[in-house]
Amino acid sequence: MAESKRYISQTELENHKKPGDLWISIQGKIYDVTEWSREHPGGALPLLNLAGQDATDAFVAYHPGLAWQYLDKFFTGYYLKDYSVSEVSKDFRKLAAEFSKMGLFEKKEHGTGILLCIIALLFSISVYGVLCSNSALVHLLSGALLGFSWIQSGWIGHDSGHYQVMSSRKFNRVAQILTGNCLAGISIGWWKWNHNAHHIACNSLEFDPDLQHMPIFAVSSKLFNSLTSYFYERKMNFDSIARFLVSYQHWTFYPVMCFARINLFAQSFLFLFSKRKVPNRGQEILGILVYWTWFPLLVSCLPNWGERLMFVVVSFAVTGIQHVQFCLNHFSSSVYVGPPSGNNWFEKQTDGTLDIVCSSWMDWFHGGLQFQIEHHLFPRLPRCHLRKVSPFVQELCKKHNLQYDTASFWKANVMTIETLRSAALQARIVSNPLPKNLVWEAVNTHG
Repeated sequence: MAESKRYISQTELENHKKPGDLWISIQGKIYDVTEWSREHPGGALPLLNLAGQDATDAFVAYHPGLAWQYLDKFFTGYYLKDYSVSEVSKDFRKLAAEFSKMGLFEKKEHGTGILLCIIALLFSISVYGVLCSNSALVHLLSGALLGFSWIQSGWIGHDSGHYQVMSSRKFNRVAQILTGNCLAGISIGWWKWNHNAHHIACNSLEFDPDLQHMPIFAVSSKLFNSLTSYFYERKMNFDSIARFLVSYQHWTFYPVMCFARINLFAQSFLFLFSKRKVPNRGQEILGILVYWTWFPLLVSCLPNWGERLMFVVVSFAVTGIQHVQFCLNHFSSSVYVGPPSGNNWFEKQTDGTLDIVCSSWMDWFHGGLQFQIEHHLFPRLPRCHLRKVSPFVQELCKKHNLQYDTASFWKANVMTIETLRSAALQARIVSNPLPKNLVWEAVNTHG
């Protein structure tokens, strides 16, 4: 006689969503991923954020077909009562299956090898300009070329964090450490930890680290309620200092972006020297030390402090273009408060994302971010295929009356500034309730 299935309700499943007790549903089967969260390649945070609910769409988006065979060892024996699949999710999963049959997730072409050669060329010319020329103009151009090499290395770091860009995992890791840690001074481990959280909780003000820039920036007045960041595990206080900075954020946005990589340096150090588990911590730290050896030495080869300062400023400012690009895709899109939901995975990704309209010959400039909606829905898809799958995603959105927002690069900049300006003007309204602190009292003391 066949054994009858055991069921638990959604309410019972929600009781298992805390550290040390993580259950998830995938296609209606309940899995205990508590122990696996310690070894999960994507980190524990995605599992924690999606625990206590169905996470099938997220699992489909992030895992190859081979991953399904490993689920059985986590099966609890329970099934989710009244499990159902929305029409949107059905079509999303069919589309993912079609792309898999077409081999799109495996066909990476030769873009990474070419890009590595371009990075090496830009870096070599930059170093040559510093060491072999006495011209201040050449030195500034060398700084700009170095900045462009950092941008291109950023695309490799981004891609290799989502899928294997080289012929083997070993070479993929070498490419990550060389282009990320050694060349750019940014921990690829930190990047993956941060970026996975962003993808899972796209545009959640409390769970998406890419929107948590208080006290410098606030993309929504909802942040004025001093929300808690569950990524950084701290409260994002909207005090008098934050109000002042946010009030002028539409003016400070581009200047801050010119030096945004300084924050990435700081985040990398905090991550690598934290108490959290960091895979290959020694490799990561060694790579960072390589950067902080060659870059200061290169700058010291310039003839005077004026040129050294300008070289650093120019190289950082050029890289600021990429930081702006990261913001354009999400700052002006819909935001929400609360944890991510696995039941409307497709809808949340499209609502919180903006595509950039551009010609195919400009794809090199955007590094795949011009198809950010497609990338968020299919993060394992090599960027060389994003333009190809875009019409299928548009058709699916049209069928289900879902948002598919696009804008030119110029318009996306305007939309971002308008979003920041709107929040800035709201921050200036005196009637907004503000938590009092000593700074507030000092600034507002009269007589």
